[in-house]
Amino acid sequence: MKKRLFSKRPKAATAHHTILKARTLESMRSVLPVTAIMLALCLTVAPVPSSVLLAFLGGAVLLVVGMGLFTLGAEQAMTPMGEYVGVHMTKLGKLAPALGSAFLVGFIITISEPDLQVLATQVPMIPNLTLILAVAAGVGAFLVVALMRILWAVRLRYLLLGFYALVFILAQFISPDFWAVAFDSGGVTTGPMTVPFIMSLGVGISAIRSDRKAAEDSFGLVALCSVGPILAVLALGLVYQGAPTAATAVEAPSIQNSAQLTQLFLHSFPHYLQEVGLAMAPIVGYFLLLDLFSLRLKARRLLRLAIGFVYTYLGLALFLTGVNVGFMPAGYLLGQSVAGLSYRWILVPTGMLVGYFIVSAEPAVFVLNRQVEELTSGAIPQRAMGLSLSIGVCLSVGLAMVRVLTGVSVMPMLLAGYAAALALSFVVPDMFTAIAFDSGGVASGPMTATFLIPFAMGACQAVGGNVVTDAFGIVAMVAMTPLVTIQVLGVIYTVKLRRQRTRALPEPQPSQDDIIDV
Repeated sequence: MKKRLFSKRPKAATAHHTILKARTLESMRSVLPVTAIMLALCLTVAPVPSSVLLAFLGGAVLLVVGMGLFTLGAEQAMTPMGEYVGVHMTKLGKLAPALGSAFLVGFIITISEPDLQVLATQVPMIPNLTLILAVAAGVGAFLVVALMRILWAVRLRYLLLGFYALVFILAQFISPDFWAVAFDSGGVTTGPMTVPFIMSLGVGISAIRSDRKAAEDSFGLVALCSVGPILAVLALGLVYQGAPTAATAVEAPSIQNSAQLTQLFLHSFPHYLQEVGLAMAPIVGYFLLLDLFSLRLKARRLLRLAIGFVYTYLGLALFLTGVNVGFMPAGYLLGQSVAGLSYRWILVPTGMLVGYFIVSAEPAVFVLNRQVEELTSGAIPQRAMGLSLSIGVCLSVGLAMVRVLTGVSVMPMLLAGYAAALALSFVVPDMFTAIAFDSGGVASGPMTATFLIPFAMGACQAVGGNVVTDAFGIVAMVAMTPLVTIQVLGVIYTVKLRRQRTRALPEPQPSQDDIIDV
């Protein structure tokens, strides 16, 4: 008996190590293309200081390790925790406590979102804390709306049509300086902390419904939660109109040797450990109280969740250290270098190339693609989702670079994109609409906030444009185009399904009357 017990432990440890290795390899395959593109540009047409290039390479290593740990932690802790909370909400018995709990969870998880912290420091018009609290309240309010939609089986397309109509109407009364920031805030709030939790929350809530559309309705929470921050920032625009709009430049690190490079990362890592720890503390505290008074999970399950939280914590801290210390300065200076060329039109294809590959390095994209494949039983594979997202982000970054070069307003592009997306929602199955609008929020994560925004800011300053109106809005564009490309995937899927059904139909057999007539 003892021999049998001891023989099981290495197998469990080996399986755990195998999963971590697989996740790390996935993140490596995602980060390497972006790194290769950056190196090619820096060594040819867009030179940057050697210190910045060294910091970028160091950041790429941290990204690979951090994403591997984070995705493993999200699977082991954030996803199950969201399902537990979702099931608990539906068992409260009365609607008011369930809705209050949904608002509180949405508020807490948004404050813990690192992408929002990054954006808040780059927005000059609104105080950081004011922006964070307003956006968190917006997410909480719309998580309540999402909960009611699932419980009452309301079709997502009609809610999106109504709320986005309200968004574009309200925008007409706000200074254009706030348009890009408002839509950017809707994108960055659905990042690596929020997406695993909110998506699994939807699975937990929809589990109480026994109808066949319950699994489909588990999607769409991220889509609705992206609307709340847009409305919240537009409302702040009524108060802060006329505030200074000058954006600050990104400082490049000064590194003389490899020892200083190591010190740079070692000096920054404790800061992000503290930042992530403070961000995760409210949601961990909420869950512990929930377990103490309601869930009462077994010690083994709590231990597994605790280990998952540690992976999530370390992974996200390493990831943020890499993107903030290594990727942000590199993106800013690369944007300046490319836009400063005599043939500055190359900024558009360069941005498109970076955009195509950078979305696959978003931590939350792994979570979404895997959950879509699982809940659709492989009907929508991860590869198809990844390709559709890459094409969408490629187009969006190209359009954003056109805006940087020409100064075209972001509003006409957003209006056309959302109109096309909402029109497609009446053509494709409801599930594709929900997945598409969820994908828009997921695609605009920390890589967008810490690399593409500085890239656009550097390019905008090089061409002498207005950073607030021309560079901001790139997150909004990244969040918009997947709404169209994923639903186009839905059109293709629907056509293929109809063809398969047509081929599967048996050929009509001649009736007895036909035989007699012959």
